[in-house]
Amino acid sequence: MSAVEFPKAPSDKKALEESTVFSPRFDADGLVTVVVTDAEDGMLLMVAHMNAEALALTLETGIAHYWSRSRNALWKKGETSGNVQNVVEMLTDCDQDAIWLRVKVMGHDATCHTGRRSCFYRTVGLIDGKGTLASDGSKPLFDAEETYRKPHEPSK
Repeated sequence: MSAVEFPKAPSDKKALEESTVFSPRFDADGLVTVVVTDAEDGMLLMVAHMNAEALALTLETGIAHYWSRSRNALWKKGETSGNVQNVVEMLTDCDQDAIWLRVKVMGHDATCHTGRRSCFYRTVGLIDGKGTLASDGSKPLFDAEETYRKPHEPSK
């Protein structure tokens, strides 16, 4: 557990927007939305969430940590894949309810669990009144099935 504590966000709008005190506004579930981009070329890599512990660990270590809503658990990005996100810069928006991480990805330079560089690899369209998805051409940079295979599962 981290020793970092975040003060409650001030109720005064001006103080929230102009203060030098970082007081993130976590939602009702205790989370703040995080947008992650590549520090060099600005590519959008992923959108995730942090609870106070993940945010504190990210600040302390310089390595991105998140809260997985699907697993209901803290996770260090890249712990299994080796594609660790080193934080180059952390910014917050005007009302401190969103975080922007500019990162350098180590390993295969892949952020998505599918092995791709970005989680945003499909374009959204509309055909005959129905939403469609199409690949943007991104190919996996590593074998996700092998990387995330549980130790007791046989290789394919």
